[in-house]
Amino acid sequence: MDTLEQYLTAEDADPIDIVETLASHNAWDFDRVAENQIAMGIEGTWQTYSLSLAWSPYDETLRLVCTFDIEVAADARAALLEAIDGANDCIWSGSFTTWPEQKMIVFRYGLNLAGGASASGAQIDEMIASAVEACERFYPAFQLAVHGDGTPQEALGIAMTEAYGRA
Repeated sequence: MDTLEQYLTAEDADPIDIVETLASHNAWDFDRVAENQIAMGIEGTWQTYSLSLAWSPYDETLRLVCTFDIEVAADARAALLEAIDGANDCIWSGSFTTWPEQKMIVFRYGLNLAGGASASGAQIDEMIASAVEACERFYPAFQLAVHGDGTPQEALGIAMTEAYGRA
């Protein structure tokens, strides 16, 4: 087991320290905003996603917020919200919402570690990967819902689902 694996499996590791280690290992741009918060950018196919992870010892939750920009005309907001509702029906962990003032779509997820539980590096890595994967999957659908001629449900039809089985 190399040093990275040892650190990422240590039970007493601080969740934000684990995120910082993962960010360094993956060469993601990051900034340790505070002792309990880190911000980073992860390059996707469609754009760079801004992620912020914050550890709240009070409620023992590691919160992830992943944002990306989207221009939405006032008359297209209802279509976007309908597409977001449809996307949320398709995902198990986390959810999308909007920050209209900032012109952003937000994916949020909280990992509850109640009772003194600790997060493993694998859990946090999967949490980050799932957030970016959800954004990558639904970004084109959100764009089509806002700028296309079809319905939000038709736009969601282009969101690729996970493939099962073998070819």
